[in-house]
Amino acid sequence: MFPRLSSPLAYRHEPSPWRHPVGTMKRNTKLARSAKTSKKPSHAARLRGVYRRLLNHFGPQHWWPGESDFEVIVGAVLTQNTSWRNVERAIDQLRKANVLTLSAMVELPMEELAELIRSAGYYRLKARRLRNMLDFVTQRYGGSLDTMFATEHDALRSELLAVNGIGPETADSILLYAGNKPTFVVDAYTQRVLKRHGWIEPEADYHATKHFLEKHLRRDVARFNEFHALFVRVGNRFCRKQPKCDACPLAAVLPRGGPHKWP
Repeated sequence: MFPRLSSPLAYRHEPSPWRHPVGTMKRNTKLARSAKTSKKPSHAARLRGVYRRLLNHFGPQHWWPGESDFEVIVGAVLTQNTSWRNVERAIDQLRKANVLTLSAMVELPMEELAELIRSAGYYRLKARRLRNMLDFVTQRYGGSLDTMFATEHDALRSELLAVNGIGPETADSILLYAGNKPTFVVDAYTQRVLKRHGWIEPEADYHATKHFLEKHLRRDVARFNEFHALFVRVGNRFCRKQPKCDACPLAAVLPRGGPHKWP
């Protein structure tokens, strides 16, 4: 139905309901183009932004603490299901006993090794896992870490995962921090941060999370090293079981409704 006109002159000034003025058409065309081109940031761009936010807030983490590649391997096994503070106590005991080398530790009786790492918790189980790792390096690579780490990345990862007591997180920690291999270490903090922000699916497991990060990040040892350490720092400080989102450096990139529920 045509609009009512109060006089014949009004028709010349009132636009037709089916035809927009040229200026309006141009503006609408620009808005339509803008809507098409304004997309959400890519996963890669988002992760780069997260990395910058965390690095600016916390600074470099200088992780993993260890005076040798062998010490890093020992720490990677000992840190399973315990805090790093407890691991440090155990490593101090190993250092005082002068057995923090592969050649010395492999000669150590199992009972004595277990007592030295008691502070790390589950010390008898972890002593067996350490011994399994020592036997692997000794028997497969003649006790040479250099030879072991010269092995192709995926092949060595498969070999490590075949060692009893060496799971994905421990294997990747050894590869990244001791072997300087570009593999991303996923831990509980990493999963919690990513899932609470809705960047990965709630059901994503270790392998899915690792695939997501490695797919969207440049494969760089130093970047993987720092990013994992920063995830640990923000998770330990802010993204706890009871999250402290207000002061978190990632608060600005939370979903509109707040963090997704995650244990």
